[in-house]
Amino acid sequence: MTRPTTLADFAKRIRPGDGGNPFSGLTIGQARIEVLSGLTVALALVPEAVAFAFVADVPPLVGLYAAFMVGLITALFGGRPGMISGATGALAVVMVALVADHGIQYLFATVVLMGILQLLAGIFRLGKFIRMVPHPVMLGFVNGLAIVIFMAQLEQFKIAGENGDKVWMSGPMLWMTLALVVATMALIYLTPKVTRFVPAPLAAIGIVSVVVIVFNLPVPNVGDMASIDGGLPTFAIPQVPFTWETLRIIFPYALILAAIGLIESLLTLNLVGTMTGQRGGASQECAAQGVANIVTGFFGGMGGCAMIGQSMINVKSGGRTRLSGISAAIFLLLFILYASGIIEQIPLAALVGVMFMVVIGTFAWQSIVILRRVPKSDALVILLVTAVTVAENLAIAVVVGVIVSALVYAWNAASRIQALPRKSTSEEGALVYEIEGPLFFGSATKFVDLFHPETDPDLVILDFMDSRIVDHSGLQAIEAVAEKYQAAGKRLQLRHLTRDCHRLLSNAGQLMVDMDDDPDYRVAVDYDVKLGRMGSGH
Repeated sequence: MTRPTTLADFAKRIRPGDGGNPFSGLTIGQARIEVLSGLTVALALVPEAVAFAFVADVPPLVGLYAAFMVGLITALFGGRPGMISGATGALAVVMVALVADHGIQYLFATVVLMGILQLLAGIFRLGKFIRMVPHPVMLGFVNGLAIVIFMAQLEQFKIAGENGDKVWMSGPMLWMTLALVVATMALIYLTPKVTRFVPAPLAAIGIVSVVVIVFNLPVPNVGDMASIDGGLPTFAIPQVPFTWETLRIIFPYALILAAIGLIESLLTLNLVGTMTGQRGGASQECAAQGVANIVTGFFGGMGGCAMIGQSMINVKSGGRTRLSGISAAIFLLLFILYASGIIEQIPLAALVGVMFMVVIGTFAWQSIVILRRVPKSDALVILLVTAVTVAENLAIAVVVGVIVSALVYAWNAASRIQALPRKSTSEEGALVYEIEGPLFFGSATKFVDLFHPETDPDLVILDFMDSRIVDHSGLQAIEAVAEKYQAAGKRLQLRHLTRDCHRLLSNAGQLMVDMDDDPDYRVAVDYDVKLGRMGSGH
């Protein structure tokens, strides 16, 4: 099936049978689960969106509007039903410098440009490159993100001090908060053993909130962070000069935000796909994220991307279709418009307990066991990506992990190059070297060092039946070997080159080959490097 590349194509994809139409084929029971999962996610989104807005140094409603708009659009058109998107900390830490230096209007313009870049990535189907991320990098990603989510929850154990600064809780408030967190986690664990009528996280939040409100327990609640009361987001063009200077300011930020957003979204897409048995949709997710951020920038939101924590809450609460994501976005808007007073009374301890359970479920615990079983290079990548995710950000961690994995692969591939000598059965007195392993930049030097013309006979044949020339470094290596034999007054022939190797040599001007000379075996005929002519076919 051709992947959609425009918003109109996405709309065509939302049809019965493919998980796109949120209402098609849903039973009343499944619809109830989807809606309740969305409600659970919406409750968990509120403190997260407010906290990330504070990180970016923008008003709380800017984060909440982003969570609503990005969440709704990606739920409708994204590449993976069940995923949740919204304002995230990975983006917020990049935005704070832009807001501090240029103001919030430049942030809105940057979010629009970020969305355009992501939409282009979807149109040109760049999402497919996420398959280049190795599994050890994925393990490091989920482990690092679990640690980041855990560390973010520790901020909820701080309260305003006498001079307005945040200080750690102490005394009865701390112990009471910890007890409520543990109680929430216990309820999430035990509720499914009693009933599955209500998602366990939602039941836990409800029970703990009732206890806190009824007994008037002195613990922090959502309202202590900020008021979430507000109206509908309104359309407005960012108030920035439309000049090249503005573009020079916002483009670097937009590019970084687009990259971070896409990497986090696509890795979350893969993770959710693994849990739900779904595949594909990477480029569609890129475009959906782009459209969502373009709209968000024009409606006063801080932009966003996929949220692994909330996506895990949704999936583990039973959310499998687009209805859960749509419900989460709509509930969030209803909280802002009509239910802020109620939502602000929810104790933060209940939401922290939910996120701690997400951390436990997200962390790849089996990766600790397999560290001693997998190759040391893979273990290094897992630990490295985890550490960089915690210390820097997800985008840098993934790039570092992919680069290290690629270098390890190149090193291992380079070590496989061999030249096994045997006597020729067709040319008397000739020596044949059977080349094994890829010939590329990593193995080129070793390849050249394998040959010693001074001890070889007058005719030497290099048989590439079990090898391939990959790049220009490989061509240069062959040329260097040929020059060594030519300097010794000896002949060198190449045999069994594949068509693509022929093409490389021909493009480099080193080999002129008529492929019709060898139509049956689809391999090259002998090439006499010294004389620059074709030999007999083999």
